[in-house]
Amino acid sequence: MGTVPLPTADEEMEVCRGHESYVTFCQLEDEAAFTCSADHTIRKWDVRTGQCLQVFRGHTSIVNRILVANNQLFSSSYDRTARAWSVDGGQVSQEFRGHRNCVLTLAYSAPWDLPGAPCAEEVGGLLVTGSTDGTAKVWQVASGCCHQTLRGHTGAVLCLVLDTPSHTAFTGSTDTTIRAWDILSGEQLRVFREHQGSVICLELVNQHVYSGSADRTVKCWLADTGECVRTFAAHRHSVSALKYHAGTLFTGSGDARARAFDAQSGALQRVFRGHAFVINCIQVHEQVLYTASHDGALRLWDVRGLPCAPPPRPTAPARSRSRLFSNKVGCAAAPLQPA
Repeated sequence: MGTVPLPTADEEMEVCRGHESYVTFCQLEDEAAFTCSADHTIRKWDVRTGQCLQVFRGHTSIVNRILVANNQLFSSSYDRTARAWSVDGGQVSQEFRGHRNCVLTLAYSAPWDLPGAPCAEEVGGLLVTGSTDGTAKVWQVASGCCHQTLRGHTGAVLCLVLDTPSHTAFTGSTDTTIRAWDILSGEQLRVFREHQGSVICLELVNQHVYSGSADRTVKCWLADTGECVRTFAAHRHSVSALKYHAGTLFTGSGDARARAFDAQSGALQRVFRGHAFVINCIQVHEQVLYTASHDGALRLWDVRGLPCAPPPRPTAPARSRSRLFSNKVGCAAAPLQPA
């Protein structure tokens, strides 16, 4: 990733305008940022200037998630499709059709991450998608063919993450469970049960699965057994976004606040206030926290001073100030997932 300038007190960032509705997700990639929106488009932005560099058009409904990997852009949409795009050309290179309802989340495994898979190079890697039809599907990227359909959830699949070395997908659902699957065989491996509400977001770090839920908690699980080892409370609404960085777990919530927790102890370290509505996604780069919201804004926060973070610069402000990168519905920066 490229270097992004740190915010200083009372300084406002560039305003990026272009999307005609709220931003649903964002991802940082080198010195560019990619955003998707309810306006059916994906946009690429110059992080330094706020200029829109490219618009990806083709979806016919809300674009819910995007993922940039292997010089490809993957997207999932309420139009029941996922798509692969050329990052440079902006053209659709593959469509994935087969879900019976909205495609909400996606994750990608590159060919070199599938050493045990037959013909991994020929299939161009695997894309995993999750849908409100209650299934997750595993697709061959090169052909667009469905390799496996993962059935077992009794509600919509809202989120997913991949452990590529073990070929394992973890899916979260409105049925309150997390399920682990072998994406090559389609076998369900285990079920994680303790949440009292929909599982909205997932993060996989060091064989620990972190899950954010509508029950206002985050739980930490051992990936290989499904044992819950820690619960993070303090949220006043559903937990809508997660990001682990340097020993800190950042969360976004329906209460319009982001929070920083010590991932080991579960202690709340800081609360970030400024958004007006639910936070859709979170990204961290170096000492900057990026939060994108249903209010159409991307805010940048100085997280210097948090434990485990790099030492602060001598001129660092003592408080966590945000810079408004987009104050209507433009903007850019953030994460990924399946359908």
